[in-house]
Amino acid sequence: MSDEIAVIGCGQFGSVVASHCARAGHAVRLWGRNDEEVQGLLQNRRSTRVEGLVIPDSVVITTDGKAAMHGARMVMTAIPSQYARSVWKVLRSACPKDVTIVSLAKGFEVETLKRPSEVLRELAVGGEVVTLSGPSVASEVAVGLPTAMVVAGEASAARQVQQALATPAWRIYLSADQIGVEAAGALKNVIALAAGMVDGMQLGINAKATLLARGTAEMARLGMALGGSRETFFGVAGVGDLATTCFSADGRNRTLGERLGRGEDFASALRSMHAVVEGVDTCRAVVELARRLGVEVPIASAVYAVLFGGATPQHALQELMRRASGEERL
Repeated sequence: MSDEIAVIGCGQFGSVVASHCARAGHAVRLWGRNDEEVQGLLQNRRSTRVEGLVIPDSVVITTDGKAAMHGARMVMTAIPSQYARSVWKVLRSACPKDVTIVSLAKGFEVETLKRPSEVLRELAVGGEVVTLSGPSVASEVAVGLPTAMVVAGEASAARQVQQALATPAWRIYLSADQIGVEAAGALKNVIALAAGMVDGMQLGINAKATLLARGTAEMARLGMALGGSRETFFGVAGVGDLATTCFSADGRNRTLGERLGRGEDFASALRSMHAVVEGVDTCRAVVELARRLGVEVPIASAVYAVLFGGATPQHALQELMRRASGEERL
């Protein structure tokens, strides 16, 4: 028997997930708050943000939150981390109290440094809150290429999501480490900004491979300090998602980093991006979290210096290279 699923947020991944759920046999309603964008999707069923995506006719697209979530057994929220609180303050009264909430956001809320699931719980949205994360380039998922994801949280709710979304194209693993999965999803976007700068400066594959290796270690250090498990950062939700984000031509964080590495001005480059670049605000939160927890995050600190401290990517690289080598540690 199919579930009724509401997807809140009709951006890149929200539209892709809604389409996947419909093709998996579920009744799906997709909510967006922008009338113009919703009308565009209703007219031609094609997302201007995701190449190759055609939203099935069976997906109901609406700006009415109450209609979107009425009777749903699962609500998937694809609202970016910095906007989730304001959106759900408006929508939470329309959300069924016992429904499973699936968070798709990757980041930390800058003002509170909280993870997406913590914000949703604080607002008392729905019932159990689980997190779905992993290497999932929207344009590849849209055309049915193989995708692996991790769903983390309370066991029975996570299993419900696994069973509802698993298809021959989607392999979904269960995890009890929601802190680690969310931390990995946030931190990899900051490392991807650095990877893009490496691309923009044309420093080569050796430099980029080193960045990914040390970036994974940096993610694990901070994630463990937050309460996550070390193993998570070396699995699908950690290094798997990191690799995808750092190498994909479609990655927003990597793309912005590449433009900065080529010498573009940060403010103008960011304004010209067509979607939210989560790693920018996440970088602020990561550096502050690391300061409070006493964790070294040299790569994130270098990215912060470029974005907010006026440093050039070249200068930030020089500072990283001046660090003592010592023994490799994870």
